Formats: sequence, structure tokens, C-alpha cells
Amino acid sequence: MLTLFSTPKPFEGHIGIIQRNALSSWKLLHPEVEIILFGDEHGTAEVCDELSLRHEPHVERTSEGTKLVRSIFGPAQQLARNEALCYVNCDIILGTDFLKAIQRVSALNKKYLMAGCRWDFDLTEPLDFSDSDWEKKMRERVLREGVQRAHHNIDYFAFSKGIYAEIPDIAIGRIWWDHWLIWKASQQEALLVDASDVVMAMHQNHDYSYHAEGWKGVWYGEGAKRNFELAGGYRHMHTLEDANFRMTESSIKPCRLHWLAPARRAVRRVVKKASGAVRVHFWHPVLDATRSLRHAIGLRQPNIPLKERKAVRRHEFDE
Repeated sequence: MLTLFSTPKPFEGHIGIIQRNALSSWKLLHPEVEIILFGDEHGTAEVCDELSLRHEPHVERTSEGTKLVRSIFGPAQQLARNEALCYVNCDIILGTDFLKAIQRVSALNKKYLMAGCRWDFDLTEPLDFSDSDWEKKMRERVLREGVQRAHHNIDYFAFSKGIYAEIPDIAIGRIWWDHWLIWKASQQEALLVDASDVVMAMHQNHDYSYHAEGWKGVWYGEGAKRNFELAGGYRHMHTLEDANFRMTESSIKPCRLHWLAPARRAVRRVVKKASGAVRVHFWHPVLDATRSLRHAIGLRQPNIPLKERKAVRRHEFDE
């Protein structure tokens, strides 16, 4: 069967509600699914007792207090009673499509890492899991209200035991650690399977109040910079673009052009840097120099008629 493991934030307020939603959905996957929670955050022990989950309170941390990936993935592989493991962020609701996908990949009897893009949507209330149609209703709601994120937004990592034997001192809760996991699996010659087309990983949106600087601190703070350096820089940062297999409803197909992923990323970085330079050194000075003239003849943005465009269901952070 399967061992799921994760590390939660404190079970307080909105984040406490959505974490309970996620954990309850995991419990319903199958009676034999094992769930392990790492860390001693407020409420974790009580929730583990309530839901009959295994609790491992000791976790190594950085000087900032963020948890080290190796102190979670290492013990999880040692403690798990199953060969199939999956780290899942504690705000992700999973359904039967996920379990079926795991069973399909595991049946290949090879080393593997299966991951997929998440779906973002807003949820503020506890779910009623006594409703036999809860999963069907949730999927319909997410399709109606949610947004599927891009290839770099990955919140679950299902893998065969043993492929993460050595992990640098990178930290969970800051960027880059997840991309390193994909690179590491590729170095183990594991099958990298993108399950985005068949697994709806339902991510309940939340704020970033757990960091003093909010999302900017998570993405650009010292912890993120340290993760980037410890993980080896861009060379060791893979995404779902690097997956050499893609799961469909009927099969697991090879991705013939996955080897082009590093080049795609390099081009995007160059374009982003160049467009930023154009804005700062050309476009902004032009706007500043012509502001008085544009205002004198009425060329202000509110006065310029814009053609209505159909809203694009795409997240502002995605490339």
C-alpha cells in the first residue's frame, strides 16, 4: 500500500481548518494507508491522536527554525512500513484519483518519482466528510473556481523507498527544496512521471503569515537564498518539464523532449532579465519624460478605452 508523510504548521485559525481537511481526506483514501506527521507544532499531537496518525515530534531545524528536509525524508523512509511513499504538503486534499495513480506507477516495479501540478482554490470552512459525495462536489468546485498551476508548483512527491538517501541541509518552507527533489530522483535514474493530467491535487489557498515578510520572505529571503546555494544552483533545479514520462487516463507515455527543459528555463531567465532591463532603463524613463504631455492631452489610463478580454484562468506568479 502507501505511506503518506508531511509536516504541518500550527493547527490554529484558517490554517488549522485546511490542514484538518487535508488530513481527513488522506485518511479516507484506504484503510491501509499509513500517515506520519513530523514536528511538534501546536495541536499536532492532539490531531494525531484524534485521527490515529503516527506522530514523530523531533525534527532538525535551521537557525531560523525551518525544518530540514533530510530530517523528515530520512526517517520517513526508515519508519515507513510500505515501499511506496509520498510527501504531501499539509494543505492538499487528495482523492481516489491519486491512489489509483500511485498504484499504476508502483506496478511498474521500477524506481520512480511521481508528481503533478496542484490546483489552487479558496476554502475557509471544514469539509463534511460524512457526505458520500464530498469528493465529487469538491472536484466540481475546484474545476469551477480553481486554477491549475504551472510546472513548478508541485505539492506532492510520490516515490519508491530509497531514492532519497542523501539530502543536503535544505529547508522545507522556503523555495527550491522541491525542485531539488526532482533533480535528485533523475540522478537516481528513476522514472519521473508527471501525473498532472490525471491527479487533481486540491490546494487550499492560505496566506504567508508564518513568515515575517510574507510570501516575499518565502521566495526571496535568506532561507530561500541558502536553499538555492546548498542545493547546487540552477543545475540542480528541475520541474515537471523534466519529467520523462506523462500519465494519461489510459497509459504512461514517454516525454520525448524532456531533455530540452534546461534550455527552456535558461531562455526564460534571459527573457525575464532583458524585459526587466527594458522596463527600468527605457520604458519607465519614457513614461516619466512624457507624463506632462500625456496628461495635457488626456492620455491617462482611465481615459483610454480598452477592449474587453476574456479572463484567463492563470495564476499571476506562473510563467
